[in-house]
Amino acid sequence: MTHIVNTEQATAWNGPEGAHWAEQSGRDDAVNGELTMALLTAAEIGPRDHVVDIGCGTGESSRQAARYAAQGRVLGIDLSAVMLEHARAAVTAAGLPNVAFEQADAQVHPFADGQFDVAISQFGIMFFTEPVAGFRNIGRALRPGGRIAFLCPRDMAANAWYVAPLSALQTWRGSGGLPDSQMFSLADRGRLTEVLTGAGFVDVRPRPLDVPMGFGSSAGVAAEFYLGSGPVRSVLERSPELAPERARDILLDALRPYEGPDGVLIPGAHWLVTAGRP
Repeated sequence: MTHIVNTEQATAWNGPEGAHWAEQSGRDDAVNGELTMALLTAAEIGPRDHVVDIGCGTGESSRQAARYAAQGRVLGIDLSAVMLEHARAAVTAAGLPNVAFEQADAQVHPFADGQFDVAISQFGIMFFTEPVAGFRNIGRALRPGGRIAFLCPRDMAANAWYVAPLSALQTWRGSGGLPDSQMFSLADRGRLTEVLTGAGFVDVRPRPLDVPMGFGSSAGVAAEFYLGSGPVRSVLERSPELAPERARDILLDALRPYEGPDGVLIPGAHWLVTAGRP
């Protein structure tokens, strides 16, 4: 991996959290595919475009982008070696020769100037330690007239997929409100616009997109997913008196109201953002 500055995130995504997400890959692609399709539609990827997918994870958005850019190419960038291993295997299985992956920190990675037509990211750009510098680096990698499209969460309070399970655990602990999370670092529309314009982007357009998040076929499956997620791991690490079995029961109770014939669908409030490089 090339030089990284986002060491905290690199540690997390190359440890148990990255392994957990890799294991869960494919679990909810059909449900959360609505978000991916909204992102790719907004990105307006052409058949010959060169695309970079920032924070590509296990590569679902990269694979879908490659189908749009059938005569172009897609490069997926992520900090997590284990997730990229899964991404490469999935690309091979799908028979998509126009996709490659690289383990790198997109905030500082030495992209060639103007090598991409489009940058996309599905919930992969909220964790930059220096967001203006990170977006400036991505902008430098775009050709003049290139564009970026990405998804990120809006206000924490509007995202029940985060609030409902974490609040249930916090209530059991007797704690107050939920702690701040870098996941919501771009939730404020003004801050989001300020970061992108400060990085040199123009025509910045954040549009609200309310689409539920899928967490599996049942509350039990969803509870197991949450138990392996970073926020819940953090709660358990701070609460040695909270046994994993008890945490699972608490999560089950919190998630059952969202269980239906299509699985566990929990409201999500997102920004779908587009911007251009002058």
